[in-house]
Amino acid sequence: MLFAVVLAGGIGKRMGNVDKPKQFLLIGGKPIIVHTIEKFYINDCFEKVIVPCPEEWVSYTEDLLARDLKETSRIAVIKGGSDRNGSIVNALNYIRDNYGIDDDTAVVTHDAVRPFVTQRIIDENVKAAEAGMACDTVIPATDTIVQSQGGEFITSIPNRAEYYHGQTPQSFPAAKFLKLYDSLTADEKSILTDAAKVFVMKGEPVAMIKGEEFNIKVTYKYDLTRAEIMLKGGKNA
Repeated sequence: MLFAVVLAGGIGKRMGNVDKPKQFLLIGGKPIIVHTIEKFYINDCFEKVIVPCPEEWVSYTEDLLARDLKETSRIAVIKGGSDRNGSIVNALNYIRDNYGIDDDTAVVTHDAVRPFVTQRIIDENVKAAEAGMACDTVIPATDTIVQSQGGEFITSIPNRAEYYHGQTPQSFPAAKFLKLYDSLTADEKSILTDAAKVFVMKGEPVAMIKGEEFNIKVTYKYDLTRAEIMLKGGKNA
């Protein structure tokens, strides 16, 4: 079985002084999280769309989705974890408790605040995950990348052609992720930034799926303005 996990566990500190987590802010008159969930809900390949979010916002999210999407039988809003991978583990535990997990169980994970994901990107993630492969959505780096070990001077300037910007979705077989994650030490878990790194740290291959420049993550206030402009310009959030 295949599941979508729309990660909405963040509270959006980088957005500044706002009265709610950034995934609930509006673009085009509709909450960002609703735009994002719609992209997965309309895709019939998913058994369920699971939405981990802060515990105090679970009921709010359920009410919001019931209002804006009307039919929500294939959506489950659950308590998120203390970090990104904790939310993924909570989602996988929900799957195990309600459906069971075997070697054919796969998940497509995505940021709730990345509403411009396309069906092409989703479908290519699905194809890789169902084939038993972990994958990450990326775009080539266009700016020169510099490294600084001390934060004051440039240590090195690596070959830009070998570097990419990571986006989401990130997708993988559920059982393999749990096995690898459980094998990490506490120190290893403390440096994780996303799910793909779990596989990389354990020497597992991670395929690259071609992303899009417009598959932006709404992080800062100017991203809200950018998203509104993109909507008016015909991008389908």
